[in-house]
Amino acid sequence: MNTSRSTDVVLLLLRLTFGGIMIINHGWGKMTKLFGDAPIKFGDPLGIGAEASLSLAVFAEVFCAFFLVIGLFTKQVAVPLIITMMVAVFIVHGDDPFKKMEMGILYLVPYISLFLMGAGWYSIDAQVRKV
Repeated sequence: MNTSRSTDVVLLLLRLTFGGIMIINHGWGKMTKLFGDAPIKFGDPLGIGAEASLSLAVFAEVFCAFFLVIGLFTKQVAVPLIITMMVAVFIVHGDDPFKKMEMGILYLVPYISLFLMGAGWYSIDAQVRKV
């Protein structure tokens, strides 16, 4: 496998892993909370209200993560994911020990990498550009 294709495979793995796990382990539960019948109990780290904060988290962690997985508008959808992880790391867990920040940082770095590199060849973005 040449270097270019190796890079494309790595970008695919990053998208599938960090987009997919974000949806499954973080976003899906928030989405069921947002559209459920129970009163919304969610943090308000930006001072915009719990429902608005939860809505923004769901947008990033479900919808943007899904687009990241399929490689559509990759650089654009990485931005809300980056912002969400920065809020988690620097605002929500800003005064906590590093161990509490670690998960957010572990998501933040691949999202920044995908923002800088793009989706790679194995993506809808690349296939659309090819046409």
